[in-house]
Amino acid sequence: MPSNRVVRVRSSDDGVAATRLRAGIDRIREELEVTEAFPAEVEEAAARAAAAPRLPDLDRTDLPLLTIDPEGARDLDQALHLERSDDGGFVVHYAIADVAAFVTPGDPVDVEAHRRGETLYAADAKVPLHPRVLSEDAASLLPGQVRPALLWTITLSAEGERTDVVVERARVRSTAQLSYEQAQAAIDDGSAADSLRVLAELGPIRLAREAARGGVSLPLPEQEVDVDGETWHLEFRRQLPVEEWNAQLSLLTGFAAAALMVYGRVGLLRTLPPPDPRDVQRLHRTARALGVEWPAEQLYPDFVRSLDPSLPAHAAMVVACTRLLRGSGYVGFDGEVPADPQHAALASEYAHVTAPLRRLGDRYAGEVCVALCAGEDVPAWVLAELHELPRTLQRSGQLAGRYERAVLEMVEAGVLAGRVGEEMAGVVVSVDDEGHRGTVVVADPAVEATVTAAGELPLGADVRVRLESADVATGSVGFALVE
Repeated sequence: MPSNRVVRVRSSDDGVAATRLRAGIDRIREELEVTEAFPAEVEEAAARAAAAPRLPDLDRTDLPLLTIDPEGARDLDQALHLERSDDGGFVVHYAIADVAAFVTPGDPVDVEAHRRGETLYAADAKVPLHPRVLSEDAASLLPGQVRPALLWTITLSAEGERTDVVVERARVRSTAQLSYEQAQAAIDDGSAADSLRVLAELGPIRLAREAARGGVSLPLPEQEVDVDGETWHLEFRRQLPVEEWNAQLSLLTGFAAAALMVYGRVGLLRTLPPPDPRDVQRLHRTARALGVEWPAEQLYPDFVRSLDPSLPAHAAMVVACTRLLRGSGYVGFDGEVPADPQHAALASEYAHVTAPLRRLGDRYAGEVCVALCAGEDVPAWVLAELHELPRTLQRSGQLAGRYERAVLEMVEAGVLAGRVGEEMAGVVVSVDDEGHRGTVVVADPAVEATVTAAGELPLGADVRVRLESADVATGSVGFALVE
């Protein structure tokens, strides 16, 4: 399930604010001990692998695949081709970059990938999982290039129910690279290729099935930082419909992968326990702080579906809902299906398999599925890591969260830096055991920060708070309760 929000930067000049932003990101990387640069031996091994990929025999370059990604993206994991079947259903071809065609277990690239775990994203400050010669070139599904891929073929009924799945190694070639905006415009004006027209049919069907089973996907908006002279402005950009439909294909593939693994009793699942009622109560308070109506009788999945991320308060609410994803993790198994295999937010078993350029675990999960579909033994190098991988991925996920939060907190401090001393309306959404320190959500701008009081903080109450500090250097924001 996609959970990470993206912060993108627009800079109209190279003034003080832009300089401070770059310096802040450098500081965060130094503190977290992360770097874009790879050791020389890793870059050398990646260059050798890029020059000599292991290409499969099966040739499916006949499929007119296309990619849909953010403008300017180079690390393209997925390419798609959709068509209607003769019985009125759907056939989804979903090509996933085959990282294992380049990376050998135990080689320098593999060792470094295990150390990193995943690509880190925040404010256009990407720290990649693999060297760019692979992730943004030789292994990426760039248009016009023959690439090794794991080709998923998923058939569905007219109602969008999965009826069959096969994944196999194949050579593929993307015919077009579209941005989300280009894809949506083509759908809207009627010039879209057949695959996009079918996506516009299948996407809403899959969203309706998600709602029927009680699952929910967060339509996470991008947060855009507009850097101008000495000022920062933070805005939300809502997802286009094509982005949600495209995400449904990734989820569909993850569900199919999990079904294969559970049936084969071997694999790597993405799991999430049911939410803590206290976290749900906190979200109710956050909704109140942001002025978003959430009737007491409305269930959480239905509430999320009611949000319109084009509205700033609703976009902030969607971001706040990521709190319920914090218990997510991975579980590897071989011989016995885990006792709690479900992803609670998706109301189904689920596996990450569609982003191997950016997530280490996807390479392993993909190998399991290829072997199961071929009726072959899962490779020994995969089995050897299945039980350690969840710990590796948990560590990298925690680091990714810290990186994302640190950059976002720095940006929020920059946005508020010129408003120290101002009073704002908010709601106290949490309080510590002492009662004098907690968290407040203010609606304009939509931020969540620490609040203190001489007396007890009124949990869940509407309050007036005064901005006491906004330090870009430390990324800290502090409010005080106006007594």
